[in-house]
Amino acid sequence: MVRVALTIAGPDPSGGAGLQADLKTFHQFGVYGEAVVTLITVQNTRQATVAETLRPELVIAQIRAVVEDIPPHAAKTGALGNRAVVDAVAKTAEAFAFPLVVDPVMISKHGAPLIDTDARAALAEHLIPKAFLVTPNLHEAAALAGFEVCDPEGMRRAARRLASLGARNVLVKGGHLRGDAIDVLYTSDGCFREYTAPRIETRNTHGTGCTYSAAITAELARGTPLADAVARAKEFLTEAIRTSPGLGGGTGPLNHLAG
Repeated sequence: MVRVALTIAGPDPSGGAGLQADLKTFHQFGVYGEAVVTLITVQNTRQATVAETLRPELVIAQIRAVVEDIPPHAAKTGALGNRAVVDAVAKTAEAFAFPLVVDPVMISKHGAPLIDTDARAALAEHLIPKAFLVTPNLHEAAALAGFEVCDPEGMRRAARRLASLGARNVLVKGGHLRGDAIDVLYTSDGCFREYTAPRIETRNTHGTGCTYSAAITAELARGTPLADAVARAKEFLTEAIRTSPGLGGGTGPLNHLAG
């Protein structure tokens, strides 16, 4: 059987993040990829200058079109733009018969906002409760949990907080901590698991969050248990960073052919 994964996010015309990173990752994991566009960005490795959100009706229509014809085995969200789109995706997700990974993308690697303030509240109130897994980085975890997250203990506290909002599982990513790259997974059985990889000193980290969540989504679509899906995705991400092609004049993309 061909396994299918869906991404609901915005594109990156330079190919390093967003829909392009998701689809490349799906392909590398042997999964057929589908993509629903939520917003349009103007960006490259040096800067992000525009993020224009689509009408929620158009986003819903795209989701229904793919789900009715080629239903995915797992899906993920990325940048959603505004409250109307977050609410629309959350409403549509009520009927999903497959796991949903919510990557709560808030800012681009260049610091450009990809979601407005109202949308953050909608994310916490309406979309996170629909999530099989939420994958915030430290900044996103802090914004959603309401307190600073700067060490593994804070990551565990934030994971519990996001789980209390309704997420079945939470993966807090510690890539911005010093030392080894430690991620903390909090699962529905109340257990914590840590995933550690050596830190790689490089400027080429554009699209790491998108790639990580896409790899997890692909593994879930293949039927892999969550803990193993995160482990395999972490290994792929580490190798993709280590072998990054060095493209562009700014924060370059990963190697999506890694593995």
